[in-house]
Amino acid sequence: MLADAGMMSMMNGPAPMGARMLLRAVPATVPAGQVSFVAENVGWRTHELVVLPLQPGYAAGRRVSGSDGKVDESGSLGEASASCAAGAGDGLASGTVGWISVTLPPGRYELVCNQPNHYIDGMRQELDVTSG
Repeated sequence: MLADAGMMSMMNGPAPMGARMLLRAVPATVPAGQVSFVAENVGWRTHELVVLPLQPGYAAGRRVSGSDGKVDESGSLGEASASCAAGAGDGLASGTVGWISVTLPPGRYELVCNQPNHYIDGMRQELDVTSG
């Protein structure tokens, strides 16, 4: 689920820093192998779901945003950002879903929305992938 709170559809442009936003994946722990994500945008703004590996010793929510309000997507394992379709696109419009299936080995991952300022505004969650 991808959402923004306290904003209205008439607001446009980049999200302001400090806006209340939410990214929630259920369950937050899955077995290794093929993992399918269905990302539903229940907010007003355009969102996306990007799967990033977490390095040992790093915690979710600690990535540094650049001057564009986005985090580095190097090493991305894929994203759901095409409205009503699979894979990458221009972002999930309000009220739409996108999906992706990726093969994940055991480890820790961070699910993020990488639209400007969305990560810093709270759109991130750790995903733990277990060996069995």
